[in-house]
Amino acid sequence: MLFFLALGPNHGATQQTDEEKRLRELFLKSRQKMEIVQSPTPSPKPTPSPAPSPLRPFHYASPETASPKSAPPSPTVRPSPTQAEEVPSPTPSPQPKSVASQAAATPPTQRESPSPTARKKKHWFFFGRRDDDSIVVQKSGAEAQKDLVPAPGGGDVRWQYLTPGIRKAIDDARVARNRWKYIIVHNSGTRQGNARIFDYYHRYVRRMPNGLAYHFVIGNGTSSGNGQIEIGNRWVRQLNGGHVHSDYLNYISIGICLVGDFNRDLPTKAEYEALDELIRYLRRRVGKVDDHYSIVRGHKEINPRPTDCPGNRFPLNWLHRSFPD
Repeated sequence: MLFFLALGPNHGATQQTDEEKRLRELFLKSRQKMEIVQSPTPSPKPTPSPAPSPLRPFHYASPETASPKSAPPSPTVRPSPTQAEEVPSPTPSPQPKSVASQAAATPPTQRESPSPTARKKKHWFFFGRRDDDSIVVQKSGAEAQKDLVPAPGGGDVRWQYLTPGIRKAIDDARVARNRWKYIIVHNSGTRQGNARIFDYYHRYVRRMPNGLAYHFVIGNGTSSGNGQIEIGNRWVRQLNGGHVHSDYLNYISIGICLVGDFNRDLPTKAEYEALDELIRYLRRRVGKVDDHYSIVRGHKEINPRPTDCPGNRFPLNWLHRSFPD
């Protein structure tokens, strides 16, 4: 046993050395057979050619040389009976082409206006208006003036609230004859306000496209002068009012709004006087309708729906005495 222990380590070392030698010889033999191969030089990448465009290049060509296959034939459109009456159908050609393809195939320098011998398109007239445009037959200046009421002027009357600027604005409006049959008096239902405030409310809250529903507003001294007369856009442009619950009445009635809540208060003295001046001047300005001056009424006396405007405390009897029918 001691003999084997003494020989064991040396014997293992000898085997290990012989194995290493054998592997080393194999490695040397294999290395002698190896050849040095140069690394390949990378070849330049070919430049990719652009992909062919799906659209063919455009070239001008005269109508004579253009191929009939250059553009698809235009679809056949069957005219309606009215179109058949207005425009005679053209004689079909053996090789039809659409208008767009002919215009594209002809250079700009070779395009010409239609021949003067081409047949003119017929047009139909409906109440002074052609069916293909917006030309309206209008009256001459003399005839148009006959339909307007001339401004009567201030005369010798001394106006306190109708200032020269207010009278000029009233006179400058193009008032149609026999239109304004009524003058309607309202109250705002508020203790303060003016034309600008009411215009904002009507335009953006009540969504009225023309804004202020009245033609005139008379202030009470809160947001405008006491008795101050303000002219609305509806009078300047002679538009329908928006103060009565009837389209017809809005067309023939002038609306005057006094600032105030006349269920609780009375109009101021200046409002009475300004209203008196304004109504007298407007009746002269619009002229007589059916042989009498414009009829003056409170809102609740003419409105189709029940209302308390111009307020239960507003003196309608004074209004009727001052402006009889």
